[in-house]
Amino acid sequence: MQQVIANEARAPRLSRFGWLMALYAENYCRIGRLFAPADLGVGHYVSRIGDGLDLYVDILERHRYTVEMRLTYGMRDPVTGESDPSAYMRLYCDARQVETTHCYVGRRWQDAIGLYPPPAELIGHRLRMNTFLGKWLEYLAELGHGVATLSVAELRSCGDVVVN
Repeated sequence: MQQVIANEARAPRLSRFGWLMALYAENYCRIGRLFAPADLGVGHYVSRIGDGLDLYVDILERHRYTVEMRLTYGMRDPVTGESDPSAYMRLYCDARQVETTHCYVGRRWQDAIGLYPPPAELIGHRLRMNTFLGKWLEYLAELGHGVATLSVAELRSCGDVVVN
């Protein structure tokens, strides 16, 4: 019995920060399989699967090692008029990770938990956002969204998207 306890005591434990980094890597793989955003140019894309609920993939900025992007449906929040749900992400192509920076236009982490949150609260918030992203990406894959359903869309000046 002591041998079993001794072996369990030596097993490494994953910290909350380690868990978050693992989520970043897992979500990078998921989004890469779905839409290959590292290969997309800056612009607006739409994924249609025939269910009447289009998914918009916006590549906002590209840098040497990062891609800034957003996933959203064509639905608008009745109060703010912004797309909701939305997930803003930063892909780190060299590290093969994706970080959800915020899930709603007016609710960045500073808005949700304050400017100087305790580290545990900040990591907890990021865990929730990135868990949400992972579940959303799994759901999108199950529905059939992917590179094959993605087409280029144009953005009108009023913010509406037109599919080419």
